[in-house]
Amino acid sequence: MKSASVNEIKKSLETSNSRELLSYCLRLAKFKKENKELLGFLLFEANNLSGYIENVKQETDNLFEEINTTNIYFIKKSIRKILRNVNKHIRFALSKQVEAELLIHFCNCISEYSIPVNESRQLLNLYENQLKKIEQIITTLHPDLQYDLKRLLEK
Repeated sequence: MKSASVNEIKKSLETSNSRELLSYCLRLAKFKKENKELLGFLLFEANNLSGYIENVKQETDNLFEEINTTNIYFIKKSIRKILRNVNKHIRFALSKQVEAELLIHFCNCISEYSIPVNESRQLLNLYENQLKKIEQIITTLHPDLQYDLKRLLEK
Protein backbone atom coordinates (compact mmCIF):
# COMPACT_ATOMS: atom_id res chain seq x y z
CA MET A 1 0.00 0.00 0.00
CA LYS A 2 1.36 3.40 -0.99
CA SER A 3 1.33 6.10 1.69
CA ALA A 4 -0.16 9.50 0.97
CA SER A 5 2.02 12.57 0.57
CA VAL A 6 2.19 15.25 3.25
CA ASN A 7 0.31 17.65 0.98
CA GLU A 8 -2.54 15.16 0.50
CA ILE A 9 -2.72 14.56 4.25
CA LYS A 10 -2.76 18.31 4.90
CA LYS A 11 -5.67 18.84 2.50
CA SER A 12 -7.61 16.00 4.09
CA LEU A 13 -6.98 17.31 7.62
CA GLU A 14 -8.19 20.77 6.63
CA THR A 15 -11.59 19.30 5.78
CA SER A 16 -11.83 17.27 9.01
CA ASN A 17 -13.74 18.49 12.06
CA SER A 18 -12.18 18.93 15.51
CA ARG A 19 -13.43 15.61 16.90
CA GLU A 20 -11.89 13.70 14.04
CA LEU A 21 -8.60 15.58 14.49
CA LEU A 22 -8.62 14.77 18.20
CA SER A 23 -9.17 11.07 17.52
CA TYR A 24 -6.38 11.09 14.90
CA CYS A 25 -3.95 12.69 17.35
CA LEU A 26 -4.79 10.24 20.12
CA ARG A 27 -4.46 7.31 17.75
CA LEU A 28 -1.06 8.56 16.60
CA ALA A 29 0.04 8.98 20.22
CA LYS A 30 -0.92 5.39 20.98
CA PHE A 31 0.81 4.04 17.89
CA LYS A 32 4.43 4.99 18.55
CA LYS A 33 6.39 6.32 21.53
CA GLU A 34 8.08 9.06 19.49
CA ASN A 35 4.71 10.36 18.28
CA LYS A 36 3.55 10.56 21.89
CA GLU A 37 6.73 12.42 22.90
CA LEU A 38 6.31 14.90 20.03
CA LEU A 39 2.69 15.51 20.93
CA GLY A 40 3.71 16.06 24.56
CA PHE A 41 6.35 18.55 23.46
CA LEU A 42 3.90 20.46 21.25
CA LEU A 43 1.24 20.62 23.94
CA PHE A 44 3.28 21.27 27.08
CA GLU A 45 6.80 22.44 26.30
CA ALA A 46 6.83 24.28 22.96
CA ASN A 47 5.96 27.59 24.65
CA ASN A 48 8.89 27.35 27.10
CA LEU A 49 11.96 26.45 25.02
CA SER A 50 14.46 27.53 27.67
CA GLY A 51 12.90 25.13 30.19
CA TYR A 52 12.82 22.42 27.54
CA ILE A 53 16.52 22.94 26.80
CA GLU A 54 17.37 22.67 30.49
CA ASN A 55 15.36 19.44 30.81
CA VAL A 56 17.12 17.91 27.82
CA LYS A 57 20.51 19.00 29.17
CA GLN A 58 19.72 17.40 32.52
CA GLU A 59 18.62 14.21 30.79
CA THR A 60 21.84 14.22 28.76
CA ASP A 61 23.92 14.66 31.91
CA ASN A 62 22.13 11.72 33.51
CA LEU A 63 22.81 9.54 30.48
CA PHE A 64 26.50 10.49 30.51
CA GLU A 65 26.74 9.54 34.18
CA GLU A 66 25.40 6.07 33.37
CA ILE A 67 28.01 5.29 30.68
CA ASN A 68 29.86 2.03 31.20
CA THR A 69 33.51 3.04 30.78
CA THR A 70 35.03 -0.44 31.14
CA ASN A 71 35.33 -0.97 27.40
CA ILE A 72 35.59 1.38 24.41
CA TYR A 73 32.82 -0.60 22.69
CA PHE A 74 30.34 0.25 25.45
CA ILE A 75 31.44 3.88 25.41
CA LYS A 76 30.85 4.17 21.64
CA LYS A 77 27.49 2.49 21.92
CA SER A 78 26.40 4.77 24.77
CA ILE A 79 27.62 7.94 23.05
CA ARG A 80 25.70 7.08 19.88
CA LYS A 81 22.58 6.39 21.95
CA ILE A 82 22.89 9.75 23.71
CA LEU A 83 23.42 11.55 20.40
CA ARG A 84 20.30 9.87 18.94
CA ASN A 85 18.33 11.10 21.94
CA VAL A 86 19.68 14.66 21.57
CA ASN A 87 18.90 14.66 17.85
CA LYS A 88 15.35 13.50 18.56
CA HIS A 89 14.81 16.48 20.86
CA ILE A 90 16.35 18.78 18.26
CA ARG A 91 13.86 17.53 15.66
CA PHE A 92 11.00 18.27 18.05
CA ALA A 93 12.07 21.88 18.60
CA LEU A 94 12.79 22.80 14.95
CA SER A 95 15.03 25.66 16.09
CA LYS A 96 18.63 26.28 15.09
CA GLN A 97 19.34 27.94 18.43
CA VAL A 98 18.08 24.89 20.33
CA GLU A 99 20.09 22.63 18.03
CA ALA A 100 23.28 24.60 18.63
CA GLU A 101 22.81 24.74 22.41
CA LEU A 102 22.07 21.03 22.75
CA LEU A 103 24.95 19.96 20.51
CA ILE A 104 27.35 22.26 22.37
CA HIS A 105 26.18 20.73 25.64
CA PHE A 106 26.67 17.24 24.19
CA CYS A 107 30.25 18.07 23.16
CA ASN A 108 30.95 19.70 26.52
CA CYS A 109 29.72 16.57 28.27
CA ILE A 110 32.11 14.45 26.22
CA SER A 111 35.04 16.48 27.50
CA GLU A 112 33.61 16.98 31.00
CA TYR A 113 33.08 13.26 31.60
CA SER A 114 36.57 12.44 30.25
CA ILE A 115 35.37 10.31 27.36
CA PRO A 116 38.50 8.92 25.64
CA VAL A 117 37.69 10.24 22.17
CA ASN A 118 41.24 9.72 20.90
CA GLU A 119 41.17 5.97 21.60
CA SER A 120 38.60 5.32 18.87
CA ARG A 121 38.58 6.70 15.36
CA GLN A 122 34.76 6.42 15.26
CA LEU A 123 34.36 8.47 18.44
CA LEU A 124 36.80 11.07 17.18
CA ASN A 125 34.92 11.35 13.87
CA LEU A 126 31.59 11.62 15.70
CA TYR A 127 32.94 14.38 17.95
CA GLU A 128 34.53 16.32 15.07
CA ASN A 129 31.37 16.03 12.95
CA GLN A 130 29.31 17.49 15.78
CA LEU A 131 31.73 20.40 16.11
CA LYS A 132 31.50 21.06 12.36
CA LYS A 133 27.71 20.93 12.54
CA ILE A 134 27.70 23.40 15.44
CA GLU A 135 29.92 25.82 13.54
CA GLN A 136 27.66 25.65 10.48
CA ILE A 137 24.57 26.29 12.58
CA ILE A 138 26.14 29.21 14.43
CA THR A 139 26.93 31.01 11.16
CA THR A 140 23.21 31.08 10.29
CA LEU A 141 22.11 32.69 13.57
CA HIS A 142 21.80 36.32 14.70
CA PRO A 143 25.18 37.95 15.50
CA ASP A 144 24.36 38.31 19.21
CA LEU A 145 23.50 34.63 19.45
CA GLN A 146 26.60 33.79 17.43
CA TYR A 147 28.78 35.53 19.99
CA ASP A 148 27.13 33.79 22.96
CA LEU A 149 27.21 30.36 21.37
CA LYS A 150 30.81 30.73 20.22
CA ARG A 151 31.80 31.51 23.80
CA LEU A 152 29.94 28.39 24.96
CA LEU A 153 31.65 26.32 22.30
CA GLU A 154 35.10 27.56 23.26
CA LYS A 155 34.55 26.43 26.85
